[in-house]
Amino acid sequence: MADRLITVFGGSGFVGRHLVNKLTSDGWRVRVAVRDPESAKFLKPLGDLGQVSVVAASLLNADSVKRACQGAEAVVNLVGILSESGKATFQAIHADGAALVAESAKAAGVKTLVQMSALGAAPDSPSRYARSKAEGEDRVRAAFPSAVILRPSVIFGPEDGFYNRFAAMARLLPFMFYFCKDAPGLSRGPSGIPSLDFFGAGGPKFQPVYVGDVTQAIVTVLDDPAQAGKTFELGGPTVYSMRQVVEQACHEARHKRLVLPVPLWLAKIKATFLQFLPNPPLTPDQVTLLQSDNVVSGSFPGLSDLGIHPETVEAVVPSYLDRFRPMHRQIRRLGKKHI
Repeated sequence: MADRLITVFGGSGFVGRHLVNKLTSDGWRVRVAVRDPESAKFLKPLGDLGQVSVVAASLLNADSVKRACQGAEAVVNLVGILSESGKATFQAIHADGAALVAESAKAAGVKTLVQMSALGAAPDSPSRYARSKAEGEDRVRAAFPSAVILRPSVIFGPEDGFYNRFAAMARLLPFMFYFCKDAPGLSRGPSGIPSLDFFGAGGPKFQPVYVGDVTQAIVTVLDDPAQAGKTFELGGPTVYSMRQVVEQACHEARHKRLVLPVPLWLAKIKATFLQFLPNPPLTPDQVTLLQSDNVVSGSFPGLSDLGIHPETVEAVVPSYLDRFRPMHRQIRRLGKKHI
């Protein structure tokens, strides 16, 4: 029976469920700290009887966080939000909440703390999201100097909100779009005739990293004291423009769509109205974040320094975007398996 106890804040999310699965395989007892324990019970079968427990905890409630840290050997904080709602602001979750976890872990005698941040975290960023992530890092370091901070690029995997979102849009929309700093302009072809350049500059760049590699990084630093106090930038092996990402999603979903550029200023106007939806697909702050590329800087250690060879988008994404393909293709594919 596993005897090492680890508390994972936000363990029922996209990254969390993959991490819990890996931790149980490595022999940890996992305490999953979430706002709604009932919705996280699906994690229990990932371990042996009693190996995974679920407790109520919110980064907005100090007492619940302190209780969740008690008795744990290690703590991982995966909690993050992409848009603000009520009391759940960037400041409250990414800065104050991260500091609360670090302070509570230190007071409880926790040996190892891993804080999930994000690429682009910077105190001078024009994005409130990125500034709050940077403040969270600083406050975690102040409270728990040996904490390991991970800054991933966009994370992809079966339940991601990145490739899945674009593939779902491709199934519904007659055309697709990506955001770029400059509006499309006129260009001259070989014949010298002016034509409208529909591809713009390709938009911001991303370095998507596989969720399995991110979780492997977490379990690796948990068992390696030499990594204490370090910050890691986690990126995949390839850098893609936003246009390329959209085109990948369309290709794997088997929906041929014209991909058009949308200038960021127009996207911000659209986001101004969308932000009032219960779960907005786009906010003005997200548009601001897209003004910068989301790629590793090379100034910090990465996956290779942990002995991890990152998985490629091309090797993984087709395995879960096939559900967005036209039904007749699905039937044909399933039929061949039974021949």
